Amino acid sequence: MALPLLLGLLAICVAAVLGVVAVAAGSGSAGSGVDQIDEFYGATDPNVLVTGSAGQKNSLLLNRLQKLAIRLSPATSTKKLERNLDRAGNPASWNLQRILAAKSIAMVAVGAFGLLIGASHGAGAIVFVLIGAALGFTVPNILVYNTGVKRQEKIQKSLPDAMDMMTVCVEAGLGFDAGLAKVARNTKGPLANEFARVLQEMQFGMSRIEALKALAGRTTVPELRGLVSALVQASALGIPVAAVMREQAHDMRLKRRQRAEEKAQKVTVKILFPLIFCLLPALFIIVMGPGVISIMKSLSGV
Repeated sequence: MALPLLLGLLAICVAAVLGVVAVAAGSGSAGSGVDQIDEFYGATDPNVLVTGSAGQKNSLLLNRLQKLAIRLSPATSTKKLERNLDRAGNPASWNLQRILAAKSIAMVAVGAFGLLIGASHGAGAIVFVLIGAALGFTVPNILVYNTGVKRQEKIQKSLPDAMDMMTVCVEAGLGFDAGLAKVARNTKGPLANEFARVLQEMQFGMSRIEALKALAGRTTVPELRGLVSALVQASALGIPVAAVMREQAHDMRLKRRQRAEEKAQKVTVKILFPLIFCLLPALFIIVMGPGVISIMKSLSGV
């Protein structure tokens, strides 16, 4: 098959997948965690029809696509995807239903492209179709997981500063809930959104311990999990929260310094290979090149 035709078909498949992304993308404004709290609360039932301004036909199509993805996925895949969405922040434009629909569309698009590539291989085309379909079906999961990992890294970086602010607020006389709200309102980022969600869940009727345990279940940051565990134990044993938070803030600052030192120690190893394969050859050419040329001219003249 001609290369231009393959490239054209690949462009069509990529455009189809990007079309799903464009439809799923929603508009939102950057603000504090309290302002963005509604983004965390969307429908999570895979069997619920997706409704919107696109109309009933579009909703029915998306519903069928997500049902197809559920049938082709393992029993625990949907729960795992929902957990990864929690760690990614549950963006309103990428809820569970749209991810499942995108998986079905990507599976069909990439599988069709695999069929076109393997058409000249006879029976081997089935292998290309299966590989393409599996790749298209898996890529949305990888993207969601990668988004969650990056978000958890941002939470880990901002946690020590947020803890210092909350410790100052609590020691100044504010309650724990008021200090949490102060951090959520005066800071931006994933951690502020998580604190705002904790406050919202407490307003919905959850106890403080239950809301904090839910926060620990939505994150993979060890420091935040340790903070939640310490606060739960302090609440059960009657230990002053301010003392616990000050110790936790000190430990977080220490761990952040240790992570920075660890990364600094790895720089020499990471820069070794670019230095050997990129910088040194060019340096040798510049330094030794003129001498080698002169020697070659001298030898040729003899």
